Amino acid sequence: MASDSPESLMTLCTDYCLHNLEGTLFYLLDNETLRLHPDIFLPSEICDRLVNEYVELVNADSIFEHNENFFTLFSDPRNTRLARIHLREDIVQDQDLEAIQKQDLIELFLTNCEKLTAKSLQTLGSFSPTLVSLSLFGCANIFYEEENPGGCEDDFNPTRQVLVKDFTFEGFSRLRFLNLGRMTEGVNVETLLRPLASLTALDLSGIQLNDLLFLTQWKESLASLVLYNMDLCEEHIQAIAQLRKLRHLDISRDRLSSYYKFKLTRKVLNLFVENLVNLISLDISGHTMLENCTSSCLEEKVGQTSTNPEESSITPFRNLKRPLQFLGLFETSLCRLSHIPAYKVLNAIEAYTEHRPEITSRAINLLFDIARIERCNQLLRALKLVITALKCHKYDKNIQVTGSAVLFYLTNAEYRQEQSIMLRRQVIQVVLNGMESYQEVTVQRNCCLTLCNFSIPEELEFQYRRVNELLLNILNPTRQDESIQRIAVHLCNALVCQVDNDHKEAVGKMGFVMTMLKLIQKKLADKTCDQVMEFSWSALWNITDETPNNCEMFLNYSGMKLFLECLKEFPSKQELHRNMLGLLGNVAEVQELRPQLMTSQFISVFSNLLDSEADGIEVSYNACGVLSHIMFDGPEAWIICEPRREEVVDRMWAAIQRWDVNSRRNINYRSFEPILRLIPQGISPVSQHWATWALYNLVSVYPEKYCPLLIKEGGLLLLRDMIKMTSARPETKEMGRNVIGHCNSYMDENMDTSR
Repeated sequence: MASDSPESLMTLCTDYCLHNLEGTLFYLLDNETLRLHPDIFLPSEICDRLVNEYVELVNADSIFEHNENFFTLFSDPRNTRLARIHLREDIVQDQDLEAIQKQDLIELFLTNCEKLTAKSLQTLGSFSPTLVSLSLFGCANIFYEEENPGGCEDDFNPTRQVLVKDFTFEGFSRLRFLNLGRMTEGVNVETLLRPLASLTALDLSGIQLNDLLFLTQWKESLASLVLYNMDLCEEHIQAIAQLRKLRHLDISRDRLSSYYKFKLTRKVLNLFVENLVNLISLDISGHTMLENCTSSCLEEKVGQTSTNPEESSITPFRNLKRPLQFLGLFETSLCRLSHIPAYKVLNAIEAYTEHRPEITSRAINLLFDIARIERCNQLLRALKLVITALKCHKYDKNIQVTGSAVLFYLTNAEYRQEQSIMLRRQVIQVVLNGMESYQEVTVQRNCCLTLCNFSIPEELEFQYRRVNELLLNILNPTRQDESIQRIAVHLCNALVCQVDNDHKEAVGKMGFVMTMLKLIQKKLADKTCDQVMEFSWSALWNITDETPNNCEMFLNYSGMKLFLECLKEFPSKQELHRNMLGLLGNVAEVQELRPQLMTSQFISVFSNLLDSEADGIEVSYNACGVLSHIMFDGPEAWIICEPRREEVVDRMWAAIQRWDVNSRRNINYRSFEPILRLIPQGISPVSQHWATWALYNLVSVYPEKYCPLLIKEGGLLLLRDMIKMTSARPETKEMGRNVIGHCNSYMDENMDTSR
């Protein structure tokens, strides 16, 4: 099972500071510019963490706002020290790197920072004395500059970008690791790299080069070489074979690349084995084998790894001096062989997530097939990898579709005990990110389905406002995918059930009531009473519970009109009637709103529903509850001529007498306060009787739940006082005694007598 250990103090403090920049480490100068407090010095361990976590938050959390002055907070190395920072995506611009140019950076990773231009190449020179590791992966415009800086630009004369060809890594004497993946075409790589004296790791992914012989200048130092998606040829292979210090070689490719002509042969693999004697990691994923390199026994266990190269199913690898640590075989004909001479067959999602979304997408798709039809044996690893991929590529349709589908299967009840609270929260956050960032129908449906795997509202409460806003956004369009609509309404209903009134008030202000009424109106127009219709009324019932403002919204947005129309259009829908009457019971509890219910039409409808047998006693019970609160306002509030108050009172008494006090209920009270207020009064004995019957039924059928609640809220004292009242009916008093007796028996049975 995953650990439920709390976050480290460093993580918690970093997160808090980033969410509260002003008021923690920084202050606001001139009401607009953030500045570091002058008496603070932050070492690199803290500054690196602040910057890297900040970039992660901006990219992964849509409600976290980017501050344009953030990087200027780290401009002075006398107060803040940066050493190893990882920046990504479009939030990073030329001025941000310029702001930190006085820092002695050791490691700078820039990933897909497409807003960086050649100005940042000059800034990189500021880091040259100390920089050991540099990545410019996907920085497509960093070798471009304006042709005429400072010139006039308009619609007829747009600024022309020209390629910078004179930049080299001259002066970067300590640089050992360099990633130029997906570098702009036209840059002379050999000239660019020539000044580097002792490279140990080089990544040239996606770059097409005619000649690799220049790499031999580092044959005594180069330990890692990545040539992903480079269209190789025989000359390239011969050059690679001379790099005898290589420990990691990646010549993998995207097998769907149409321009790729090179085919892997037994001869090439033999050449690597013979010459690259230090190799411990090899990735040949995606390659087409031109000839058979295998000899496998079909009856042996698929996927078995071997520590003995002599037994290798891949014939050229039988000459390895020792097993490889890693071997990448994704999407090759070799990946399902029996004996693979490596301790670990490289996991595609783990290896390719950040820089190869096209491969990651297909790897997640394979994981989806596994999760869908069989039990996942490496659940925690799989979940973490998918979460990382979804965070990294929140705008990639394929990854979002397949990743969100995998999360649905990996978070179901079967795996619940293996997942920590922290991990499940990470899943929720990445699901909400997907819902925010990608409006594609399949992603939305997958994300909603995944949320259904969680305990609602408990597990979603830490993101309560955000998830409600997202679901309401899904439901706002009048024409929406039916399945998404159904799931979203179900989630909305669950989210407003069993939460405190502050939460309900907040959600009501987001437009919850209006959204549900629009859905009901649409279903009415279609003459359809389905789950969406019933869930919408149920959600309104829940959100109006002891929440007067939401009850008022219901009335103001023509809720009563829709109630009457639904009653007329769907006379036999018992569940619908129960939900609607439950909602109106909440409205009737609000004294200020009851006058709006005092019309002949409404009172006649409520009176007629007293005789309903729909859903057991529920519809009749709820109708009687509505009328009980109205009666509580006294005869002077009865401003209608028909039906007469006495006639309605008689029908209420008759209805209550028909109910079985042992009826099991489809209802859930969080508080008895609205019922208890009807006990100590003599204005309406029938209202008093209804309230007493309700308590008697609930403590009789569900004593464990409702006896403690009634005792806690002072109900027994009110009932004792009611029994002494001369205005109370004898049958009401008798029922009150029975309620007190049930609660006393419950307390006696559950009293702790241990010493």
